[in-house]
Amino acid sequence: MNFNENRKKVKPFLDVLIIVALFVSFSYIIQTHADYFQRTIGASYFGMLLYVLLAVASEVVVPVSSVPMMPLASNLWGWFVAGILSIIGWTLGASIAFILARLYGIAIINRFVSMDKISKYEKKIPEENLFWGIVFIRILLPVDVVSYVLGLFSKIDLRVFVLATAIGVTPFAFIFAYLGKISVLYQVITLIIVLIILTIGYFVRKKLKDKGKTNKSNGKN
Repeated sequence: MNFNENRKKVKPFLDVLIIVALFVSFSYIIQTHADYFQRTIGASYFGMLLYVLLAVASEVVVPVSSVPMMPLASNLWGWFVAGILSIIGWTLGASIAFILARLYGIAIINRFVSMDKISKYEKKIPEENLFWGIVFIRILLPVDVVSYVLGLFSKIDLRVFVLATAIGVTPFAFIFAYLGKISVLYQVITLIIVLIILTIGYFVRKKLKDKGKTNKSNGKN
């Protein structure tokens, strides 16, 4: 296995670690300077609008992520409102990406995301039970190239896509909105546990996949 292949396999984990590190860092800054942010932004509707627009951009302009900004929203407006705003922003952004891909195809997608990512996620589109497949993918990857891939390669109706996306991003939105409100120490402990579970899941899945390939190869022989 060459260096480029290793880098491609490690990169998703590094991306997650960077987002987690930013999330915790922003939480610490916001919680230790809560009075300043309350005076500067407070409960303004303009601030909420800017946050939603950032969430929209995180779906359209990959790989920008609005997740590290969730602690700010949670501490300013409460975790429930922060979760609702995230759901609105991510669903709206996903719908825009979906429509762009369906209307303009590869020509417009190249401006926002690499074709390597598109090709990678194209293979993960379920052929059956697409609605629940989207829900499951969104639970795992609320912000990524999924919207572009589905707009480009699937025949799913926009309304169905919007509903599946909204359902899928909801758990992630509320969990991270709540995490953004609790103390940084508990955030770190929780996120470490989540990362350990995800890492174990990844290697178990990889082992089962390799085992399946081996059995298939032996069967042919």
